[in-house]
Amino acid sequence: MASVILFALLIGISSCNCNSSKNPETSVVSAQLQDQATDDPLTLLKKGNQRFILDTPQNANKDAARVQELTQGQAPKAVIVSCSDSRIPPEIVFDQGLGDLFVIRTAGNVMGDYELGSVEYAAAVLQTKLIVVLGHSSCGAVNATIAHNCSEHAEPVPGHIASIVQAIGGGSKVKGVFAGNKDAEDLKQLTVEANVIDGVNQLRNSTPILNDLYQSGEIQILGAVYHIESGEVIYLDI
Repeated sequence: MASVILFALLIGISSCNCNSSKNPETSVVSAQLQDQATDDPLTLLKKGNQRFILDTPQNANKDAARVQELTQGQAPKAVIVSCSDSRIPPEIVFDQGLGDLFVIRTAGNVMGDYELGSVEYAAAVLQTKLIVVLGHSSCGAVNATIAHNCSEHAEPVPGHIASIVQAIGGGSKVKGVFAGNKDAEDLKQLTVEANVIDGVNQLRNSTPILNDLYQSGEIQILGAVYHIESGEVIYLDI
């Protein structure tokens, strides 16, 4: 029981700068992006995130009329594979409403057969063209993985939480980060990004459905990191 309590304390620790200032150029960039009329799902996500950052939500697709509309079916703009962390609900972060996003959430945004099958359903059946693996700063699952893999005196990981730590620590990019000597704070951010890249590569290489759709150019599979200090989603060059 003691190890469970210690582990819970470890994964709950985060450093959130609630008073972090916004980039003075954000308003200008936002105005330029918001003026773009497009149905491109990635642009729609970027526009929504900027509205979230600037506290100017549209609050669209959240009423009774939308509820009735969705009884006829769904056509989500994007699939978001994200962490279960309560601080990063994708619909709010991207300022989207009912039926706009197909969301799969697990601690550390790890994926097994159930999650892969869910993404396959959205891509192949619902015809959703954009998939985003979304990690985030101060991720407890990532911090726990670092502690377990980089400490000589790490506590055993209790219960099924161990499977999450093993999944993150087993990724090739994450292993590469652990192999180097990094500053503690750099290590956290690099591991978050590496875990996202491992997730993107897992989806891109998943056969038979996702790999075929990706190779034919029918879907995009991207990676991004949500920064809890600012609310901004930064897309990775993968």
